[in-house]
Amino acid sequence: MEYTHLGRSGLSVSRLVLGTMNFGPETSEADSHAIMDRAHEHGINFFDTANVYGWQKGEGITEQIIGRWFAQGGGRRDKTVIATKLYGSMSDWPNDTFLSALNIRRAVEGSLRRMQTDYIDLYQMHHVDRDTPWEEIWEAFGVLRQQGKVLYFGSSNFAGWHIAQAQEAARARHFLGLVSEQSIYNLLTRWVELEVLPAARHYGLGVIPWSPLHGGLLGGVLRKQREGGASRGTSGRSGQALEQHRDTIEAYEKLCADLGEDPANVGLAWLLHQEGVTGPIIGPRTVDQLDGSLRALEITLDADTLSALDELFPAPAPNGAKPAPEAYAW
Repeated sequence: MEYTHLGRSGLSVSRLVLGTMNFGPETSEADSHAIMDRAHEHGINFFDTANVYGWQKGEGITEQIIGRWFAQGGGRRDKTVIATKLYGSMSDWPNDTFLSALNIRRAVEGSLRRMQTDYIDLYQMHHVDRDTPWEEIWEAFGVLRQQGKVLYFGSSNFAGWHIAQAQEAARARHFLGLVSEQSIYNLLTRWVELEVLPAARHYGLGVIPWSPLHGGLLGGVLRKQREGGASRGTSGRSGQALEQHRDTIEAYEKLCADLGEDPANVGLAWLLHQEGVTGPIIGPRTVDQLDGSLRALEITLDADTLSALDELFPAPAPNGAKPAPEAYAW
């Protein structure tokens, strides 16, 4: 396993992040525990979850599954850098949502209880709260840090200017601030390259891409169709996107076949080649899927292949892969 620092922090994390959103709704508790055990066997030490995962309001199903895994002992908690999130509604009452000081206090206590741990390594805001001042958020987070309940803080789904706001407010308080940003980022969705990635690099945040295969579209969806197998990329929003990008996906899968690599692994490897990316979140439903993802760490994409991928999946800037303001000005 390869490791890197999470942003400018001294925290060492694996370059693949184990996403747990499927634990409960899609993957049984026993299988979820087996996946986490296998992740440790591979050296994956960075696990990502959220208090709303499990999708039963107020239950925190996924965090409970992780907590019962930690409770088995064997060094499971000590070997894991656990990241969770708050923001989403945990009840129908008005203060159990968003980023007020009250909800921050309640949410962290709930996550600690469900995961059967006395501290969280990385506590992430699942979304920006435009109605709560940064002074309130950082004061509440500072208390958690002083209490030893949270070690590091991160953001998710922030715009570049939200990152700047957060970091400048933290700087005024002489606080470390954010060490990571979790954004949707993949070959099909590259909007973060305009302002989020430059802001993250400037402020020393590690970028953690979620949906690295765009809901399965970059995981060999057309090949699986031809083979008669099931794929997430053929239903719902992914199915609509497939029809829109079918020719591009067909060309992408051919490029991967010419490389002799699985499309999913090429998609993950491309993210690992991007400056500032800590590691993409993989969301295996089975141990076999987890095992297969490790190949991405071994793939080196040469300049010609990276150029070919840029031609298939152009950067959002009309004049090339340049950040703002060159993306839309001079």
